[in-house]
Amino acid sequence: MSLFIFLCSLYIAPWMLGFAGWYDNQPYRDILFYLPLQHLLFIGPIIFFYTQSLLNPSFKFTKKEALHLIPGLLYLLYITTMGVYDKLILHDYYFYTNGMDKDFDNWYQKTGLVSMIIYFILSIKYYNSYKKLMYQVVSYADSILFKWIKTYLFAFLIMLSLPILFDSISYFFPELNSYKGSWWFFLFFSGVMYYIAIVGYSNPANASIPFKMEFNKNPILLLNDVENNNTEEAVIDIDHEIFEENISPEIQKLKIKIETLIQSEELYKNPELNIAEVAKKLDTNVALISKTINRGFQINFNDCINNYRIEAVKTMFANNEHEKSTLLGIAFDCGFNSKATFNRAFKKNTGKTPKEFIDTL
Repeated sequence: MSLFIFLCSLYIAPWMLGFAGWYDNQPYRDILFYLPLQHLLFIGPIIFFYTQSLLNPSFKFTKKEALHLIPGLLYLLYITTMGVYDKLILHDYYFYTNGMDKDFDNWYQKTGLVSMIIYFILSIKYYNSYKKLMYQVVSYADSILFKWIKTYLFAFLIMLSLPILFDSISYFFPELNSYKGSWWFFLFFSGVMYYIAIVGYSNPANASIPFKMEFNKNPILLLNDVENNNTEEAVIDIDHEIFEENISPEIQKLKIKIETLIQSEELYKNPELNIAEVAKKLDTNVALISKTINRGFQINFNDCINNYRIEAVKTMFANNEHEKSTLLGIAFDCGFNSKATFNRAFKKNTGKTPKEFIDTL
C-alpha cells in the first residue's frame, strides 16, 4: 500500500513541480525531463500484488511475480537511454528537442491506463476466486471476506475512470486540457488516492488460509502437516458443479459419515471449524470431503455447517431458551461468530428473521 501511494504521489509530482516553475528553470527542467516520475506500468502490478498479499498468507514475491514488472523496467531503460545519449554523448537536446516531457507522451499514458485496467480485472478475479474458496473450506467465511477490499478496488476503478471521464468532458470544455485546467483532474485523483490510503490502513486483513492460485484453474489449498513437518496440497473445486443427478454409492456413504460426525460431536459449535478438521477426523483428504459436500449436500461447506447451526438454534428456540438468553448468546452457543452472519444465515435458511421465526412458534 505504501508503494502504491508513493507511485501515485510521483504521478502528481510533475504537475505540481511544473507549477513551481521547474519546467522553466535549469537544472530543474532537465531533472523533470530525464528523471521518470510517472511509473504507470508499475501501478497495476503493485495493486495486484497488494491484493494477493492481503488475502493469501502464503503469497511471496518470486521470479514469477517479477515478470510483471518487466514493462515498467523497459520504460525505465527507455528513459535512461535517452538521458545518457543527450547528456553524456550529445551534450544537447535530441530526444527532447520539442520541449515535452516523455512521461506525458500519449502512447505512454494510454499504455499505462490499459495496463492498470488489466491488473484491476486480475485483482477482481483473484478476490472472487478467494471468496469462493473460503466458502468451500471454512465455516466462518463471512468474517474473512474482507469486503472493504472490494471497496478499495472500486475506488481504484474510479481512479482509472478519471482520465477517460476528463477526456470526454474536455471535448465540451477544451480548457480542461490546458496545464491549469488539469488542476481539476489532479484534485479528484488525489482525493481518491487519499481515500484508498485511509481505507487500506484502517482495515488490516488477517488472512489465515494459505493457498496457491492460478487463473482458469481450481485453487490449491495448502495444509500444514505438523506431525510430518510438511505441507499437503488439496485441489478445491470452487464452482461446486453437480456433475451427476444421482450421487455415487461412495459419495453417499461418505455423506452419511460426515452427517454422523457433525451431529454426534457437534462440530458446528466450533466457530472456527474448517474442512481440514473434518477430513482429519474421518481420516480422508480435504478434496474428497469438499467434493462430497458439494455433490451430496449440494451446497458449500460454509452453508452446510451454518445449516446445522441454524437447526441447533431452532431447537433452542423450541425449548424457550430465548426467554433465558439473548438471541446473540444463543447464536454464539451454536457456533456463529457474529450477529450479522447469524442473521444472514438464519434468513437464508428459514426465509424469516430470528424474531419473526420465534413469533411463529
